[in-house]
Amino acid sequence: MVLLTAFALSFFFSFIGSIPPGTINLTVLQLGLEQKIKIGFRFALAAAIVEYPYAWLAVKFESFITSSPVIVENLHLITAIVMTVLGITNLWSSSKPSTFTQKLTASGFRRGVILGILNPLAMPYWIGVTAYLRSQGWIDLSTSVSLFFYLVGVSVGALAILLVLLYLARKIASGFQHNLWLKKIPGVMLLGLGIYAFVQYLFM
Repeated sequence: MVLLTAFALSFFFSFIGSIPPGTINLTVLQLGLEQKIKIGFRFALAAAIVEYPYAWLAVKFESFITSSPVIVENLHLITAIVMTVLGITNLWSSSKPSTFTQKLTASGFRRGVILGILNPLAMPYWIGVTAYLRSQGWIDLSTSVSLFFYLVGVSVGALAILLVLLYLARKIASGFQHNLWLKKIPGVMLLGLGIYAFVQYLFM
């Protein structure tokens, strides 16, 4: 029961945590709208796998990271920088795709690994969720088996929501095929989120 609870809770928070716009789900939506379902599946699989080590680090170093204000403050700055750079890169590559960009786009798994590693929101999110669940006494991650079930739930939950987004985007893609502006939507949203994160870091 304890193991299933750990899996179910991490699955739930991973599922809902991937709904807000971010580098991963916006890329999945773009691939779905472009009808690149196989590439999108490999991308989602890779991104979900990367969630595992991020969540593991969050569990292992939760107390250290949350007690260091320098790290916490810089996470916001890292988020702003990564979002902005990815937004600009996305807009640039959609207009003038390079050979490297084309190869990376064609290989969904490698792209998923890279963007998964560059996802700045994963670490603070899982630190917060894990700390909350522990404080409520809902999970016990003292054994390697319970930790494993918790982390598997993280990856499976992320994969589930990304596949849902991929196939929903595919359903509405027929009316937007060959639309050049369609490819720019993720880049515009990422750039907007990056600018918003900079504003938060500087003025809040």
